[in-house]
Amino acid sequence: MAETASQTSTVTTSAQGGGRPRLLLLDGHSLAYRAFYALPVENFNTATGQPTNAIYGFTSMLANTLRDERPTHLAVAFDVSRKTWRSEEFAEYKANRTKTPDEFRSQVELIGELLDAMAVKRFAVEGFEADDVIATLATQAAALGYEVLIVTGDRDAFQLVTEHITVLYPTKGVSELTRYTPAAVEEKYGLTPRQYPDFAALRGDPSDNLPGIPGVGEKTAAKWIKQFGSFADLVERAAEVKGKAGENLRAHLESVQLNRRLTELVRDVALPHGPEALVREPYDRPALDVVLEALEFRHANFRERLYAADPGTVVEEPVIAGGVELDGSVLAAGELPGWLAEHGGGALGLAAVDTWALGSGSVAEIALADAGGAAAWFDPAQLGEADERAFAEWIADPARPKVLHGAKNAARVFAEHGWSVGGVSMDTALAAYLIKPGRRSFALDALSVEYLGRELAPAGAESGQLAFGDGDDEEAGAEALMAQARTVLDLGEVFEERLAEVGAADLLRDVELPTSALLARLERAGIAADREHLERLEQRFADAVMQAVKEAHAAVGHEFNLGSPKQLQEVFFGELGLPKTKKTKTGYTTDADALAWLAAQTDHELPVIMLRHREQAKLRVTVEGLVKTIAEDGRIHTSFSQTVAATGRLSSTDPNLQNVPVRTDEGREIRRGFVVGEGYESLLTADYSQIELRVMAHLSEDEGLIAAFTSGEDLHTTVGSQVFGVPKDAVTAEMRRKIKAMSYGLAYGLSAFGLSQQLGVEAAEARVLMDTYFERFGGVRDYLRRVVEEARATGYTETVLGRRRYLPDLNSDNRQRREMAERMALNAPIQGSAADIVKIAMLRVDQALTRESLTSRILLQVHDEVVIEVAPGERAAVEELVRREMASAYPLRAPLDVSVGVGRDWESAAH
Repeated sequence: MAETASQTSTVTTSAQGGGRPRLLLLDGHSLAYRAFYALPVENFNTATGQPTNAIYGFTSMLANTLRDERPTHLAVAFDVSRKTWRSEEFAEYKANRTKTPDEFRSQVELIGELLDAMAVKRFAVEGFEADDVIATLATQAAALGYEVLIVTGDRDAFQLVTEHITVLYPTKGVSELTRYTPAAVEEKYGLTPRQYPDFAALRGDPSDNLPGIPGVGEKTAAKWIKQFGSFADLVERAAEVKGKAGENLRAHLESVQLNRRLTELVRDVALPHGPEALVREPYDRPALDVVLEALEFRHANFRERLYAADPGTVVEEPVIAGGVELDGSVLAAGELPGWLAEHGGGALGLAAVDTWALGSGSVAEIALADAGGAAAWFDPAQLGEADERAFAEWIADPARPKVLHGAKNAARVFAEHGWSVGGVSMDTALAAYLIKPGRRSFALDALSVEYLGRELAPAGAESGQLAFGDGDDEEAGAEALMAQARTVLDLGEVFEERLAEVGAADLLRDVELPTSALLARLERAGIAADREHLERLEQRFADAVMQAVKEAHAAVGHEFNLGSPKQLQEVFFGELGLPKTKKTKTGYTTDADALAWLAAQTDHELPVIMLRHREQAKLRVTVEGLVKTIAEDGRIHTSFSQTVAATGRLSSTDPNLQNVPVRTDEGREIRRGFVVGEGYESLLTADYSQIELRVMAHLSEDEGLIAAFTSGEDLHTTVGSQVFGVPKDAVTAEMRRKIKAMSYGLAYGLSAFGLSQQLGVEAAEARVLMDTYFERFGGVRDYLRRVVEEARATGYTETVLGRRRYLPDLNSDNRQRREMAERMALNAPIQGSAADIVKIAMLRVDQALTRESLTSRILLQVHDEVVIEVAPGERAAVEELVRREMASAYPLRAPLDVSVGVGRDWESAAH
């Protein structure tokens, strides 16, 4: 979580005077909940999938508060359950609250373990809320002459405020606290702390499900309490309140009197310890280290703040205070060779500012940093001849390690300046992906905060950020880039250890980094496009869209907006009276599934027209996007990503080539727009036949399924013969279709219900089909059971290369989330292994092309298909090479089978 200066600016440090004890009380559940919702859970998980965002936020807030308030005594109170004396008196108390999120529940116990290691007393009393425990301790401590500080997100605690008791109320997540003294409460509400529960009873509390009085808000409630002095006096003189508000008050007296009883905090809870026993004690440092390591809280700034609050021993090895100091230099022409000679022998972090669009780009700034604190910034446009030569030699040298964030992008754009990037020892984006493949963001600033406790900022940054000493505003940009270079280097060091822990170090070195370098060359090469063909297609699809609009208007008898869900609902279910589809918040759905259902349920032509309209509109948008991305060289340069799909598959953007349909006539027409480029004679496409099913056979070791593959006969016919118990020549097309859907469905984690939907049969029939399949192929059944059980025990699945996917929801109490995680557990090893094998195959083909001195080159990898541009006279050699290298990419028990096709365009090269 990012550190901010906002907390100390709102909550001022209050020194202890005259030895007066100071007790700090925290509402554990309240603060942990705030932390849970303030920090994205997807960015705070251990390697085993344990969420830690609430723990991190709570502990960070605690460390900051201990630093700022310096209490002599400390305790944390937790709720036991929602069953308390309040719920017994009012069954609907807090009944409106949703179920505690599974990701949060597991963190409360871990917060307790952390507090135990910090020697912090914690309380949880059956039948009472944490607020009651806090009220009891605060009242006792104030009577003993203590100064009391209460940190809670529950405003009911304002009733405890006195000259000796102050509430610190979170106003921004858990990073900013506002101090509520008696004067502050009165300024906020116009009431004394003693009057606050009277006010709260009248106002009601939606969060606790306490009903208010209709038409009576906070202003009226406060006015009544000020007018009558107290809730009791108001009730006694309720007849004096005039108008509709008075009528409502009298009609709801019983409920607000109940509110008043429930709002009052209990101040005499029987507790095992009094305030005197809450004196702060030294941490159990070895135990705390174990907890922090298990939670993977390793960043220096976080531990520094936590250890600095230890009332016991002094930290023997303090971490870097006040940020990381860099000796940064803005290099002038002629200075780069000397700097590289002095600092370029070891690993350097590299950051750059560059632009890239439609297959070309340039680098505007480059920064380098070493582990010793030296950093340099330079403008590539200002390099002299000696600078250029020195940098080109260093950046290309495989023996001189470089650490980058997004090495592919750097390699792609550096080539525009004639620089070849070699020796990349770490890519922090790829490393973060392998450590936590399910996270949403791999941005450098987010990773820096999470793993280093450091914000990326220019000069003048606060503690926890990088600093450079003196610098003027003109150098701020250079300093910020040097900060990035050092952060990349430091993250690389952290990730080396983490990769080893999750068994992914080899995967990064042998697969992902080489794939990154290859993808950079693919993106630069692009694939030639037939602009005229694509523009004709775009117009054809646009005309089809307009035709569908005319037909839809004619079918209804008037014009309407086909893109408006509201108007579609009015037409379908109002004017036409068609059968109702699935109910949504805004009416009845008109999505594609609903339209297909309507088309089957009614003879009206509109659902069919709407389906065609949407299909043609989507195709038009796809082709329009392709035309827009044709570069000046006549080629389309898509951008590949290795960090989007959790299974390890590649994705592409600008344009997304996976959007191009493969099996429709329109999709084939679009693929004809991708053609062989000038200087080459053909395109060659190659992919694996049924790779997911071969992987499933390999992982399950099912002898029957492996034999079906090795027989050389049609797989689905062979399997259909065994499942349906008929000779192979008696397997019908419908039988084969069902078996094909079944086989691929199992590889994708499909349930019996999902299979029934796909085949258009009853769920019972689909279940019988699955049971029969498993009778014939028991190894598959046993594997699918085993993989889920193992993943539930370890928290993750693995591919054949050890790529992990973490699935904490396998142990969720939420059935829907648990079942989704189970499907992922079935799917991830198969899909992920297929993705790994395709990457290895692509690398082997590329290496073989280089080794055999061929000029043919790989252009694309889409949907597991590799597209190669074949140079004149090399077709036979390339085809033999591709079949050999791809077939031997990984030794599966069901051997890999490669299909190859050649043609002048992508579609003609299909196979």
